[in-house]
Amino acid sequence: MHITRLALLASLAALVAGCAQTPSQPVLSAAAQPVPAGAPAWQQGRSAQYATSTLAPLPGKLTQTAPADIPLDRVKLPPGFKMELWAHGMPGVRAMSRTEDGRIYAGTRGIGRVYEITDAGGQRSSRVLVDKLNQPAVTYRNGTLYVFAIDKVLRYDGIDRNPNVQPRDVTAAFKLPPEQHHNWKYVAFGPDGKLYVPFGAPCNICLPGQEYAQIRRYDADGSNMEVIARGVRNTQGFDWHPVTREMWFTDHGRDWMGDEGPEDELNRMASTGQDFGFPFCHANGIADPDVKRDRACNGVTLPVATMGPHAAVMGIHFYTGNMFPPEYRNAAFVARKGSWNRTKKFGYDVVMVKADADGRNAKVTPFATGFLDQGSDQMWGRPVYMLQMPDGALLLSDEQAGAIYRISYAR
Repeated sequence: MHITRLALLASLAALVAGCAQTPSQPVLSAAAQPVPAGAPAWQQGRSAQYATSTLAPLPGKLTQTAPADIPLDRVKLPPGFKMELWAHGMPGVRAMSRTEDGRIYAGTRGIGRVYEITDAGGQRSSRVLVDKLNQPAVTYRNGTLYVFAIDKVLRYDGIDRNPNVQPRDVTAAFKLPPEQHHNWKYVAFGPDGKLYVPFGAPCNICLPGQEYAQIRRYDADGSNMEVIARGVRNTQGFDWHPVTREMWFTDHGRDWMGDEGPEDELNRMASTGQDFGFPFCHANGIADPDVKRDRACNGVTLPVATMGPHAAVMGIHFYTGNMFPPEYRNAAFVARKGSWNRTKKFGYDVVMVKADADGRNAKVTPFATGFLDQGSDQMWGRPVYMLQMPDGALLLSDEQAGAIYRISYAR
């Protein structure tokens, strides 16, 4: 009898211990539910507190902007730097990729185009390589251009030799999930020759499902897919540290939590398999009020730096050229497209982030400002992506003006 009682007590203790170790199920508020049919996706996550808010995403300019209407004289840079108009007439231009012979391909979002930009002895011309795609992004490697739309992947083999080559549809190999919200893709090849592709959360705040809120990598043909990071709400750019070869990436914070946050992030991926928090934990450890779990930030990799509230951090580029002063070498430039979910606009600039190679001691400082008039709260440009040229100059794309600027330095 004594042995039986001891066995029963041991079983009960094991049961209690097992229950204690089982994580609680997430609790979702009404704001974390899908939007009603017919409501715009950006309203998802908006609680009753913000039901009457007039804030809404700013419409992109989908027509050409004349050079005379691009006020580059308003842009402020550190001493010795200069910004000049390099190419224009490309509405919605975003991330750029350069071929060996100097042609540049650039994707867009709402306008659905891929541009080809040619530099002919100081004069740039552009043409539409392909259009009517669903938010296409591009990357180039070894003579081949890859075009990633939300629902399609096209491969232009040998485009370096034949700019008019017809594409191959390789969509099936990449097994793209179908949701559109936050599924514009910045794509790039890493130092390992793998193709890196993000899949954003299909919501402002929700439980995203196994196919979303992650970064994947593939072989160039779409095989050997791996999910290398989760908890990534909406990364719009990444680059690899020149010394450590670790990926650093930007990530947008959620909306409808107020003017001051949660802030956007600059993250460092020290190893594969890390969790960067979404949807439970944001910025430097802010638990989400609408998707709750116990110990919301346990096991979450926190950012190298927070990048400001609703700043819309986009491209990141580690500078490795020789044109800029030595203190800029291996520093990260980050473009902040600018806020919409904030009563006073924030961002609309390029900042420099200097940090130790392991991400410690990060310091964020302004680099290119003036795209936003602080007094009137009106913007004229939205800087989005950088591309380093062979001479060490930086190209900067402006999605709002449909232009590309060249940033140079003269001693």
